[in-house]
Amino acid sequence: MTGAEPRDQAAAIMHGASSGLAALLDKHRGEILRFLRARTRDPSEAEDVMQELWLKLHGTRIGPISNGRAYLFQMANHLVLDRARERRRRVLRNQAWAQQEYGAGPEAMETADPGFGPDREAIEAEELRSLAAAIDSLPEGARRAFCMHKLDGLSHAEVAARLNISRSGVEKHIALAMQHLRRALLAAE
Repeated sequence: MTGAEPRDQAAAIMHGASSGLAALLDKHRGEILRFLRARTRDPSEAEDVMQELWLKLHGTRIGPISNGRAYLFQMANHLVLDRARERRRRVLRNQAWAQQEYGAGPEAMETADPGFGPDREAIEAEELRSLAAAIDSLPEGARRAFCMHKLDGLSHAEVAARLNISRSGVEKHIALAMQHLRRALLAAE
């Protein structure tokens, strides 16, 4: 046995962990992408983070991991947090530059929201239309309970009193509505 063999074995183990995680990423891609969309609130940024995660998995040697799925979600979350920190540093850097160049304080600066523009407006309008159509397609009782609770802000007890049903009935209507809406919105993607 030479001194190089253990190192080769370690490299093979590390490569195996990395390729195993890549396979897990492929398997859970939809689930991780939904998680990223919820965290970033921007579908294109979620795709960018997913790509960054893929690159990180293929470019890094990773040791044995007991729960690969949890590790992937943790990596994805860290990438989102890193991007948020970088965005914040960029804003502070720009504010400092404006202060130095123009003597203007941060409150005097007008900053555009980089995540909001005509494209984003169109996407949000379409999502809103999809949500409204999904709500309209709910069964009558579920739609009324959902709208009273989620849109009008009534408690379950208040909805129950207005609809003359039990609190349990309200909870079942809302659970049915949420399930229906989740399916409708996922189908619209």
